[in-house]
Amino acid sequence: MLKKDIGLLVLIIVVGAVVAIINPRFLSPINIANTANLVGLFGIFAIGQGFVIITGGIELSVGSVIALLGVIFIDLIANQGVPWPVAILLVIIIGFVIGLIHGLLVTRLKLQPFVVTLCGLLIYRGIARFYTHDATAGFPFGVNFPTLEWLLTGRTDFLALATGDSLHSLPLPHSFVFMLALAVVMWFVLHRSVFGRHLYAVGKNEEAARYSGIRTTRVIVSAYIICAVLTAIAAIFFAMYTRSILPSGHGNFYELYAIAAAVLGGFSLRGGEGSIVGVVLGAILLQILQNLVNLLGIPSSLNFAVMGTVILIGAIADQQFARFREQRGRMRSRVSETADG
Repeated sequence: MLKKDIGLLVLIIVVGAVVAIINPRFLSPINIANTANLVGLFGIFAIGQGFVIITGGIELSVGSVIALLGVIFIDLIANQGVPWPVAILLVIIIGFVIGLIHGLLVTRLKLQPFVVTLCGLLIYRGIARFYTHDATAGFPFGVNFPTLEWLLTGRTDFLALATGDSLHSLPLPHSFVFMLALAVVMWFVLHRSVFGRHLYAVGKNEEAARYSGIRTTRVIVSAYIICAVLTAIAAIFFAMYTRSILPSGHGNFYELYAIAAAVLGGFSLRGGEGSIVGVVLGAILLQILQNLVNLLGIPSSLNFAVMGTVILIGAIADQQFARFREQRGRMRSRVSETADG
């Protein structure tokens, strides 16, 4: 995975350099800060998507969950008068329950992850629209939460950038800081824990993992719970970032961003492969590409075309790498047999 991560990092540097040459505004502090904010927002739930994909599953209801939990969060703190720490806890608990339900449907009822989460995509979107009577959920005029807004949407000056003869501070968004802290924790969970090894084993061969003593049901359910909880956290960040949510459109196709970031980061859709560093780099690359589209004045309607192309290229690359590894394994076995003979 290290080679893939390094290759993706080089690609990000190359693409970033090309974008900067085409439009120097790419390196302006405000543009870097805005891009970092979006990387943080999308990176949070992309990491969660990676945990599901590594088990060989997929989570298609991410965008609808973000819409539903977003409107619930805004309603709790803006209309119901619930203290925001309690509202955050309630939203995370709801996310936990959603992940638990998805995991149990996949493991206990043996339903396909695609079917379960596709139904979730429709159900949660419908509930969100019913919850608000298909109206926009937002903060009443003059209502604000200074501490909460600073924590979730604030920015802290991190370093200085030289621009001409002057120095400019780079305001680092708190969403990006949180995503990095989350990535560190999830890196240890996935790459340095027994649970992480079990995730890889289940993704590579669930039946073999079960015979080896791994509680595959618990592992898969835990992956869906992690994904849903991180999605719930992302929903809170998005709610404070947008300050108003139209449930019919908020979060649309966000699952594609998550899947694309994971695939670009080396997560195999067959399961059993992937790294946290890779999915973070994938989220960064996607936002740089989105930034390129904006800076070049390309119609925003082509964003989905860019996303689809990225997913397709990632899937093709994953398949070719798998074939290459398989052929190399066969060659090694033949060489070994020849040497033994």
